Amino acid sequence: MKIITNYLLYTLIAVAVVSCGANTANNSSPAVKTIHLTKAEFLKKVVNYETNSKEWKYLGDKPAIIDFYASWCGPCKTLAPILENLAQEYDGQIYIYEIDTEEEVELSSAFGIRNIPTLLFVPMGESPQIVEGALPKANLKEVIDSFLLNKNKIVNK
Repeated sequence: MKIITNYLLYTLIAVAVVSCGANTANNSSPAVKTIHLTKAEFLKKVVNYETNSKEWKYLGDKPAIIDFYASWCGPCKTLAPILENLAQEYDGQIYIYEIDTEEEVELSSAFGIRNIPTLLFVPMGESPQIVEGALPKANLKEVIDSFLLNKNKIVNK
């Protein structure tokens, strides 16, 4: 009986090792993630509000979501994996940036961030919209599709 039990144990270990190896081999491509921004990067990639304080001029080549968060914030922690998932789902269509409000106090102040999480939705050629609070994934997808990517807007002919 002991020999059979040991055989089963070794077989299960072997299957587990092979399975783990197979999973890492299949997931070798890097996962798309949200992009952490500092103030300097924000000024180059999003908007340089220091040199152009009178009007919004988005510098990106794709629409964006900017997540103002803090590491200690519970709703921010809930929102983070949703944004990571959306970054993968909308890879190549939008940028999803994140800004730590405790590291980038001046940037947060410039945008009047008082509550976190706060999301800034930045479409191409239109004014950005700001939303406070953690939105559910379905609502975020709706905003991405209709506001950022214009997929659901009605076109008058």
